[in-house]
Amino acid sequence: MSTIGTPLSSTATRVMLLGSGELGKEVVIALQRLGVETIAVDRYANAPAQQVAHHARTITMSDPAALRALILQERPQLVVPEIEAIATAELEQLEAEGVVQVIPTARAARLTMDREGIRRLAAETLGLPTSPYRFCDSQQALQAAIDGSDGQTAIGYPCIVKPVMSSSGKGQSRIDSAADIATAWDYAMAGGRVARGRIIVEGFIDFDYEITQLTVRARGADGAIETHFCAPIGHLQQSGDYVESWQPHPMSAAAQAEAQRIAKAVTDDLGGLGLFGVELFVKGDQVWFSEVSPRPHDTGMVTMATQWQNEFELHARAILGLPVDTALKSPGASAVIYGGVEAQALVFEGVEQALAVPQTDLRLFGKPESFVKRRMGVALAHADDVELARQRAKQAAGLVRPRVAD
Repeated sequence: MSTIGTPLSSTATRVMLLGSGELGKEVVIALQRLGVETIAVDRYANAPAQQVAHHARTITMSDPAALRALILQERPQLVVPEIEAIATAELEQLEAEGVVQVIPTARAARLTMDREGIRRLAAETLGLPTSPYRFCDSQQALQAAIDGSDGQTAIGYPCIVKPVMSSSGKGQSRIDSAADIATAWDYAMAGGRVARGRIIVEGFIDFDYEITQLTVRARGADGAIETHFCAPIGHLQQSGDYVESWQPHPMSAAAQAEAQRIAKAVTDDLGGLGLFGVELFVKGDQVWFSEVSPRPHDTGMVTMATQWQNEFELHARAILGLPVDTALKSPGASAVIYGGVEAQALVFEGVEQALAVPQTDLRLFGKPESFVKRRMGVALAHADDVELARQRAKQAAGLVRPRVAD
């Protein structure tokens, strides 16, 4: 965009976020610092981004009619999907009609909303290295894919089962033997965002580590789109959900070059402007594509402690056509703070003690309802080296104690 208007006026530059969780909240803050008028949409009221946006709207975003009606009512210049459970076919239609520009593109939102679209693009269209995989519509098909009784190469044990559409590791589990199949299938069905009865089963890769390669497509000085890479982010996952991340993660020059090659290939195909979180497995100099999100990534929250422009600022700048800088400021780490209880209206104890840990910060997301394994906040730390930063982030996170209000 060549100009940015004044919020809440006839010249306003209006951006609508579809999904208003903790990542969306930081995107809203970054956009507002650049003078953008923001509209935060979610399926429930008082979501984190709705608490800081100019306007809050609550609809079922997977309902095509409701989504179209809201976009026609609000008339944003940009629509920024922040979650997967959106009526993406309707977004494609609205984009084709010239009603709105979708970030990065409506096609990218559709392809990445489920694992089948993006995996087939990466492996079958782009020829990128991935784990062996199969899509299954029943428990019997899952068994056949694992043992090869369907006439195709057996996926074998161990393997990973995920719903084709889920987030934050929901519905994901590891199968080590035939005895695990029924439980894994039921867990995947319960964890999917949409009850489609379809899963992906992936052969297990014996990787050394996994990283998130944050990749930014932004306009350069000549107006052409350029690709920028952040330093690799290492992360620790439990049951498919991130619990720690750190930056930079050490890797060989050959592996880093291959990670960037894969990330550029998939983001070039998806097109548009903005930040992408590309997840990769690495063993030695070998790199395999896992997944991509066309938006800020949960593991990238560490960049609030490590980069001059964090992932949310990079996303905001890129989608507005502004220059970006992916330079690292300091090694750092993040550690998740879980709710620990099923309740509403929590209070958080230990905040003072957590912030007394050297070179730390906190983000408490303000979610109105807590679950045992719901992310309610994150501790951030920076230090001269990653290991010290990880120790500090984990220490700070452990000192924050959510509890039910009296």
